Amino acid sequence: MPRTPSRHRREPRSSRGENRLPPAAAVVVAAVAYAGLPESLLVGPRLAIPVVEIALLAALLVTNPRRLVRQTRWSRAVSIVLACLVIATNLVALGMLVASLSASDRGGMPLLVAGMQVWLTNVIGFGLLFWEIDRGGPVARQTVTRDRLPPADWRFSQDENQDAVREVAAGSSISTNWRPHFVDYLYVSLTNSSAFSPTDTMPLSPRAKCLMGLEATAALLTSLLVVARAVGALGSGG
Repeated sequence: MPRTPSRHRREPRSSRGENRLPPAAAVVVAAVAYAGLPESLLVGPRLAIPVVEIALLAALLVTNPRRLVRQTRWSRAVSIVLACLVIATNLVALGMLVASLSASDRGGMPLLVAGMQVWLTNVIGFGLLFWEIDRGGPVARQTVTRDRLPPADWRFSQDENQDAVREVAAGSSISTNWRPHFVDYLYVSLTNSSAFSPTDTMPLSPRAKCLMGLEATAALLTSLLVVARAVGALGSGG
């Protein structure tokens, strides 16, 4: 009798959960980048927002200090609030930066540095939010069987390359039970902020499309207005 293909649904290969270090480090980088912005672009005292972000991160570390294996309603809510806080405060900083361009007396280098800080925080914030909302969140993605996962918000290349040549299909979701990690969502955020559109990972849900559209718009404003103005000021000796 013909052999049956071994492309069946598998249980997660490990119940250890995703490593907490990469997303935690990303939050710290975002907090430091925000704290380094010029005073005129900050919401409240310089360390107010970074302290809140680190406090929220510390609360999440108590629940999952090394691996993301436990999830409660409050931890899920805190995770999403933290990502939204990074995004919201950064968008406010971007708005104030754009509004101050016409009357700005800053030189080109301070503008360029501020623009890059805003762009970097934009990438991290949206990467965190993508990671938190897709397929039920990081804990569910790694510990729940596929038939119990919520519908996906993003389609990764691994989700559709099972019919490619053998060496490519070997890494597909069907063959290896691959699940996206934080670095995958950070890459999606990075490419979306660089190309101002999806690249190899496509948004599927309306909320995913809205979030990617908002991120791309913020990145476009940063690149076209802030960075272009800064480069122009540098070129003119400002």
